Amino acid sequence: MSLDGVEIREYQGEMLSSVANDFRENSIKGPQFIERESYRLEVSGLVNNRLNLSYSQLTEGFQDYQKVVTLYCVEGWDAKILWQGLKVEDLFIQAGLNPKANTVIFHATDGYTTSFPIEYLIENEILLAYKMNGVTIPPERGFPLILVAESKWGYKWIKWITKIELSDDVNYQGYWESRGYSDSGDLDEDFFK
Repeated sequence: MSLDGVEIREYQGEMLSSVANDFRENSIKGPQFIERESYRLEVSGLVNNRLNLSYSQLTEGFQDYQKVVTLYCVEGWDAKILWQGLKVEDLFIQAGLNPKANTVIFHATDGYTTSFPIEYLIENEILLAYKMNGVTIPPERGFPLILVAESKWGYKWIKWITKIELSDDVNYQGYWESRGYSDSGDLDEDFFK
């Protein structure tokens, strides 16, 4: 795995996990390799303005934020990372939400999906990250975007995001949720129903 730039391993006195070494490969179809130049993020469904954004529009056209958040995998490992990206809420503002929208369904290039209540994403200022520890997210970790689903189990941290769908389907179940995993994915609850 090659990293774009020099990885930060300490931030404001906190030691950070390694982008290259402190993750396990456990995706449903293996790492996905998406071309930066042809990539588009679609924001659609119950919105006033459908969006189709390039990678550079995402990384240069929105306010950028950073925060240290630990990903906890159901397999028993974790990784503390400095994530950098845009707030999901800022996409909602640009797209204009239909008042009927209450659920956000994230789609990945490998067919993986997961969903969240809109309130969770807004109230927790959830990021769509394009950098981790100061380097561009490598393909093995989810380039171009990973959802930093803090306070949720790792299966809610969807990688390789290509589409964000606003919906009124509060009962939507994603890939693991339809296989018996908790819909909420809250860390303080058992991940398996």
